[in-house]
Amino acid sequence: MREIHHIGIPTAEPKEKESYMADAKLYLTEVDDSPNKIEWLRFEEGSPMPELLQKSVHIAYTVPDIKAAMEGKETLLEPFSPAEGLTVAFIVEEGLPIELMEFAA
Repeated sequence: MREIHHIGIPTAEPKEKESYMADAKLYLTEVDDSPNKIEWLRFEEGSPMPELLQKSVHIAYTVPDIKAAMEGKETLLEPFSPAEGLTVAFIVEEGLPIELMEFAA
């Protein structure tokens, strides 16, 4: 079962407290700093991240089993681990990127 975690919104404007992911050429804000659970994403030119993710709002859900949640879905980004104890993947549903997040138990 999916549970909403945050909304990701691309922006061209720098935001307070951005962190940087060098491999993705991406600045992003911490969801827990937002009362509305917004994650701002600012991509540098030449970012290897998919264009759909760079240009569209995404919804992120926590899931108990990321592989099961991806089954039969169009994959945008294969599972990867951006932080210890967290696996993330992106699928496409209704034309939008959907982030799936599995936290280690």
